[in-house]
Amino acid sequence: MSVSDTTLREVALSRSEYDQVVVLLGREPTPVELGMFGAMWSEHCGYKNSRPLLKLFPTSGERVLQGPGENAGAVDIGDGLAVVFKIESHNHPSAVEPYEGAATGVGGIVRDIFTMGARPIALLNSLRFGPLERPRNRYLFQGVVGGIGGYGNCLGIPTVAGDIFFDPAYNGNPLVNAMCVGIVQHDAIMKARASGIGNLVVLVGADTGRDGIHGATFASVENPEESHRGVVQVGNPFLEKLLLEACLEVLQTEHVVAMQDLGAAGLTSSTVECASRGNVGIEIDVQYVSRREQGMNAYEIMLSESQERMLVIVREDGLDEVRAIFSRWDLHSDVIGRVTGDGHVRVLDHGVVVADVPAAYFVDACPTYVRDGIESPEARSARLYDCNSVPDIAASEVIPWLRRLLASPNICSREPVVRTYDHTILSNTILAPLEGDAAVVRIKGTTKALALKTDCNPRYVYLDPFQGGKYAVAEAARNVSCTGATPLALTNCLNFGSPEKPAGYFQLREAVRGMAEAARVLNTPVVSGNVSLFNESENGSILPTPTVGMVGILDDASKRVGLAANAGDALLLLGPPAGALGASEYLALRLGANLGAPPPVDLDVEARVQALVRNLIQQGLVTAAHDTSEGGLLVAIVEMLIPQRVGATLDLDAVIAASLGRVDGGLFGESASRIIVATPYSQRDVVERLAASAGIPVLTLGVVGGSQVHIAGVGEVEISDLCESWSNGLR
Repeated sequence: MSVSDTTLREVALSRSEYDQVVVLLGREPTPVELGMFGAMWSEHCGYKNSRPLLKLFPTSGERVLQGPGENAGAVDIGDGLAVVFKIESHNHPSAVEPYEGAATGVGGIVRDIFTMGARPIALLNSLRFGPLERPRNRYLFQGVVGGIGGYGNCLGIPTVAGDIFFDPAYNGNPLVNAMCVGIVQHDAIMKARASGIGNLVVLVGADTGRDGIHGATFASVENPEESHRGVVQVGNPFLEKLLLEACLEVLQTEHVVAMQDLGAAGLTSSTVECASRGNVGIEIDVQYVSRREQGMNAYEIMLSESQERMLVIVREDGLDEVRAIFSRWDLHSDVIGRVTGDGHVRVLDHGVVVADVPAAYFVDACPTYVRDGIESPEARSARLYDCNSVPDIAASEVIPWLRRLLASPNICSREPVVRTYDHTILSNTILAPLEGDAAVVRIKGTTKALALKTDCNPRYVYLDPFQGGKYAVAEAARNVSCTGATPLALTNCLNFGSPEKPAGYFQLREAVRGMAEAARVLNTPVVSGNVSLFNESENGSILPTPTVGMVGILDDASKRVGLAANAGDALLLLGPPAGALGASEYLALRLGANLGAPPPVDLDVEARVQALVRNLIQQGLVTAAHDTSEGGLLVAIVEMLIPQRVGATLDLDAVIAASLGRVDGGLFGESASRIIVATPYSQRDVVERLAASAGIPVLTLGVVGGSQVHIAGVGEVEISDLCESWSNGLR
């Protein structure tokens, strides 16, 4: 007899998908098999709505050692070393229980890195919330930030960078994206590909409980608010620290052939992925799985998402040594099965078969969908809004608007968040949060450093998904370039609403197209990532948020620069001088809505501006660099003045003239491919000549010094007053 619609909803399978399962098996699935199919065919694990689109991304390159398909991507950074990195979402659990949802998101992404044999050296995060005026949003915000800090600090991994954005579209559905970066020797990279018929399947770490059951399917349906607390895992960072050190130690032996963490879908996904990647089978008996709750059945054991667990494929003759290492780290391990040669994932319960399915059915046979995407009339109308119909501001309104923008939650100081995280652990952070456009982390034992940043302006993506997708990649690369580092590769987390709605699929498709084009032109291949769809609440869909995590390399860490300008520096604008009102933070504050076309991205200009800035930094001609993003040119200038509490004398008439003569467009409008550099005044002519030879427009904006920001034709304001506005925005 066919299963009920209620049961299918529980496992997030449609009726037609269930019928496909029956055809594949030639019979009705057992309850355990049904749960396993539901998990593996969920969007979270199977990427059934996104997999065809993900093929658009460039995933290979001269430095790429491992692209998508493993736990994380790996990129060559020279000296026999690789940087391993990935970003993932924990959105839905964090909406239910923000502290544990965010904490276990950190734990999960860290396991993805050390599973590859890499030692984690840095954490980043990308967060989205509704306005903090709502008590529920403030509760989510405080819980998420606390969970990230609590777990990462206990693990001893510094949290060095990230980004935060607030918009009413995230009411009820916050976004919590966690990124981890690690370092490994090329020849020590471990993959999650089971091999060697007869090799043992070992489960190590925490005992299995009922927390997290249906977590993957819960994150793959349109109404996650129907969920229960039970889907949210409870983390133990101190146990994870033991697991991290123990796994890195056993990987130094010759006894481990594969390793896979138990994340979404738990034991189901780890066994299926190890078997399918290695073209082998795996047979386990759940009676050997240690559990912390009595009465758990095979279904619950296979779908539990209890944290701090790892699946290790071990050669039989090395079992005793491997288990001894785990024991020395106070970790319990169980031999739960073996590698087989028939390609099946077979689950037994006290010797009785409760599931027997070819691994390929869970992975290769997962259905995929190419849907019709249609732009929503609301988004199209908002994009076509005539920004020039808004009256310009008078010169007397510039400083009040500057204060308001600096205090905006999307622009103001992140210090209340940053102080929750410890960025000094491991003593590698040499450009800390708030000090530069990207964090810079040294690689001990070398002269090198990594520049790391997450970025995405969801307002841009909502108003024009294609341009917004391009901009997300360009801005992340630009921030890395502003430190002097060369962008290498990226990871992404595609956070969108329901792809089953034409507007949702349109946003996803067009954003991926834009991101793919930018990644190709900027030579930053996509080496890993995650997809989080069905981010919907009673308010509708979130703003489309394709978060980009960018990694760059500095061969000489001593040549890094931050964003702080010094007294006596000249400020120069590199790139197109004009700002545009469309999709700007200024316009959103003024009109209370996301309106206008976002600034287009000319990727050729973008690449040349970034290359010029890197060249200037390497030659020692630049003391600080900062891109113009939310808030526009004047906000970016002030952000360079705030760290040293120093003023400047500015003449911005040329920028206003280039912006159709609008004061607000020139000072607060936004644009792509613009970077402000600070250079000793004596070097200004050299910078201008190099910019001209690169075909990049350059404008002198003013000189740093004094205690006031003086703007010709506008007036002056004490830098201390602007610092106060900026510092108290989140407080």
